[in-house]
Amino acid sequence: EAVKTVSDLYMPVDAEIIEVNSELADRPELVNEEPLFRGWMIKIAFSDTEVVHGLMDKKAYLAHIGQ
Repeated sequence: EAVKTVSDLYMPVDAEIIEVNSELADRPELVNEEPLFRGWMIKIAFSDTEVVHGLMDKKAYLAHIGQ
């Protein structure tokens, strides 16, 4: 039996949410099934684009989580 819950989404940057993926309201499983394609949650506009340089790329993130 599944329980629906809501939790905060934390971002490591200051940004404005400019779009929300409305498809997730009916198909929340897309977050797990297709996180890089149809399962995206939000689109953002950075308040300061320089912060992007301090974020991990895919390779660094995979190393960080041990994969």
